Amino acid sequence: MTQLRLLASPRFAPFFWTQFLGALNDNLFKNALAILVVYRGLSLGSIEPRDVVVMSAGLFVLPFVLFSSFAGQLADRFPKPRLIRWTKAAEIVLMLAGASALALGHLPALLIVLFLMGAQSSFFGPAKYSILPQLLREHELIGGNALVETGTFLAILLGTILGGVLIASEDYGQYLVGAAVCLLAVAGWRASLRVPSLPAENPDLALGWNPITPVRQTVTATRSNRMVFLSVLGIAWFWFFGSCFITVLPEYGKSTLHGDEHVVTLLLSLFCIGTAAGSLLCERLSGGVVEPGLAPVGSIGMTAAAFDLFLIGVPLPEATSGPLRGVLAFASGPAGWRIMLDFVLIALFAGLFIVPLYAIVQQRAAATHRARVIAGCNILGALFMVVSSAMLMGLFQLGLSIPQVFAVIALLNAAASAVVYLAAPEFASRFANWFAAGGPLRLFPGR
Repeated sequence: MTQLRLLASPRFAPFFWTQFLGALNDNLFKNALAILVVYRGLSLGSIEPRDVVVMSAGLFVLPFVLFSSFAGQLADRFPKPRLIRWTKAAEIVLMLAGASALALGHLPALLIVLFLMGAQSSFFGPAKYSILPQLLREHELIGGNALVETGTFLAILLGTILGGVLIASEDYGQYLVGAAVCLLAVAGWRASLRVPSLPAENPDLALGWNPITPVRQTVTATRSNRMVFLSVLGIAWFWFFGSCFITVLPEYGKSTLHGDEHVVTLLLSLFCIGTAAGSLLCERLSGGVVEPGLAPVGSIGMTAAAFDLFLIGVPLPEATSGPLRGVLAFASGPAGWRIMLDFVLIALFAGLFIVPLYAIVQQRAAATHRARVIAGCNILGALFMVVSSAMLMGLFQLGLSIPQVFAVIALLNAAASAVVYLAAPEFASRFANWFAAGGPLRLFPGR
């Protein structure tokens, strides 16, 4: 695929590795902290470990709501490579503090570091996505976004696994994790030094210190272009949809599939790999151009695969007692293979859905406020993730099973997609034109 050539480009490669190492570090630290709380007994007063894990997730997301608007202003006002280097230097300081807190086993300090990591990521985010139109030519935009999404989800997977493996050492786990996060932070900063220098896109922008003002400016800038605004909503919905699946995955693996932790890790791996594969397929299916018609393909596939998990239900109700099943036992029956295929397809179509939306935002938002539009994406995405958690809690309180929750998510996805595509007919018309022109045949070389 031609987008893979970008990984050798001095314009793109340093940025790619900078963002990849940052995502890897975040997820390594977060998963190691969750395991310390659940399995090693780190406590916070009388709060249950499960609630501490939920609290930690909220602490990491909260800064995106608080700081993203101001971060978007900074990314429009100053050269983005400079901001990236600042945030990566801050990551080194935070990881040194995190390593110290790990060595001491001090949970309040670890939670403070986690909140500050979220703040650092919230300042990195607007520069991360808004810099791509400056680094890449227009025909490279889809391929570049595909690589960024691929790198992000592979980093989530590798960070989750690596955090669990390193912290598993009874005597040295906390020290190994501390050393790893510090080394990754330094490596990310070194990569950021090679990101090409670029000019600021709105150097005369007056910074607003009132936190409400930049939020209002961000919303106004985003709503000025209907396709951009609806794409931002679509990106936020992607994080709502994905957050629902990631949140219920451990309980689904244990209570519905009666699988052990390795089954959960397998499904998480399939989810991340599927998203990466779908992202990479975007360039081939779109012919290297920004193709809004791929978003409906993605949303249709996401809905169908998610609803199939509801149709499967509880695959082996008679096996819900006794020892938890391992990967081989889970995969030995047709239901196991069908569930694994559904997880791959949900993620693959999610990749086809999200990459065109990010490319539309980058291509059509005015350069003078592109970073603030990306900041709006981050704010809405964080809010949608909070809403997804509240919705899941409400559905479980109503007594719905996890397969029934999958049906609700699938139906909500269909309804949300219909609303967006009716509001912006360009999505549907481009989908029809893409399909009529033989878009699906681009999967097959030589066609």
